[in-house]
Amino acid sequence: MFKAVIWDLDGTLLYTLEDLADASNFALQKHGYQPISLTQTRARIGNGIGNLIALSIPGGHDNPDLPLIRRDFSEYYLKHCLDKTVPYPGIPELVRELKEKGIKNAIVSNKIDSAVHLIDEHYFPSLMDAAIGEQDNVKRKPDPKSVYNALKVLGVDCSEAVYIGDSDVDVATAKNAPMTSIAVSWGYRDRELLENCRPDFLADSIEELKEYLLCR
Repeated sequence: MFKAVIWDLDGTLLYTLEDLADASNFALQKHGYQPISLTQTRARIGNGIGNLIALSIPGGHDNPDLPLIRRDFSEYYLKHCLDKTVPYPGIPELVRELKEKGIKNAIVSNKIDSAVHLIDEHYFPSLMDAAIGEQDNVKRKPDPKSVYNALKVLGVDCSEAVYIGDSDVDVATAKNAPMTSIAVSWGYRDRELLENCRPDFLADSIEELKEYLLCR
């Protein structure tokens, strides 16, 4: 049995798509850009807010408006990140059961760090042993630095932990650590893409994930 489970947040623990789209469109439209759809938001998230915005404006990362749009996104999102966000059914119960069995839990996300802590405290009070989001001077996933930071807090080695996520970025993060990789198909990437990433395990349901984590 694993000693620790490190979770991605968006699309893995929580359905966050609508709040992310709302924050994106508030900031984009404020600066005169076209809004994006839920489908576009789904395809563009996973590599941090800067990348989401860059993919949504002409010129991408070279657009001089990007820092201002990102600022306005962040300010709006911190006020509204709990409006439509909900845990996937069965997730809080699974995290609680893992904790009760002595397995440590942590979140490592490319989401804004302050939002990660706010969401963690709201949906997983006292259940997570660490929560880490995007931070200055720390490379985002799939670089494993944030995972290493979480493992240090947990006091667990890579070989004793698993990383769970819903995207190619998450599978790559686990492999870069290296640690056991689990992909879940209920999030923001298609199952075929996840299969092509070759995670150690691909879960289609909470029940399958629970069995893999607790019945090995």
